[in-house]
Amino acid sequence: MSGTRLYVLAVIEHGSRRIRVLGATAPPTAAWVTHAAKNFLTDLADAGSSARFLLRDRDGKFPALLNAVLADAGIQVVLTGVRLPRMNPIIERWIKTCRHELPDRTLPWNQRHLLHTLRE
Repeated sequence: MSGTRLYVLAVIEHGSRRIRVLGATAPPTAAWVTHAAKNFLTDLADAGSSARFLLRDRDGKFPALLNAVLADAGIQVVLTGVRLPRMNPIIERWIKTCRHELPDRTLPWNQRHLLHTLRE
């Protein structure tokens, strides 16, 4: 990966604790995040599932357009509190595992390898 920092967009289904890695990109843009959300909604519809709430942090990479896309699908966006990692502990634990244990076992070569590793 030549030292390039990649940002991963992932969601978790709290009922089943299933992690869905939606994608990775070097500089996340509003268009990329919105496109990934639309793909996620399509995948949910294809699987016959639905979501009522999406819990997300207050990061600026999540544009108002993303909230509009989710609202159109009937999903209510709930923002986490400032500096409250316990508000969404399952994904926080997964992120910590990825940051600390993944580099001990493998070094991703490129974006494709990173996504494959995270999905495994």
